[in-house]
Amino acid sequence: MSGKENKLEGKILSVNVSKVKGVKKTPAEEIELIENYGVKDDAHAGNWHRQVSMLSVSSIEKARNWGIEANYGDFAENITVDGVDVYRLPVGTKVYINDLVELEVTQIGKECHDRCAIAKTVGKCVMPVEGIFLKVLKGGKAKAGDKVVFIL
Repeated sequence: MSGKENKLEGKILSVNVSKVKGVKKTPAEEIELIENYGVKDDAHAGNWHRQVSMLSVSSIEKARNWGIEANYGDFAENITVDGVDVYRLPVGTKVYINDLVELEVTQIGKECHDRCAIAKTVGKCVMPVEGIFLKVLKGGKAKAGDKVVFIL
């Protein structure tokens, strides 16, 4: 890391998976991130640029302030983090979990599925604007409590 890079730190609050796209994800004890693939046993994994999704707890709190009863995974995020507003990160940001797993931010926000199960169940969705997507550069495991470092 050169002296010119910005470094932000946060921590994982929840890791979440689902076997089907367009639905809430279920919190898991631990997830395995596979290089150039994504989260093992998750519907969104594959050889593409949106292998892993991440959302900040501040975005979930925003939804709660709208009156929505929202929990970790409800916006289909694989990883829920605290300490950094991830939607403010630029594409290309490197993300390290416990200094072992390496990810790269590939997209900020997304076009929402037409009447997706999340929006129908939760009311509206923060993911299209505040969720980010990442590619796995170096695999490993992640769980709640793990340290996350963002290098801009």
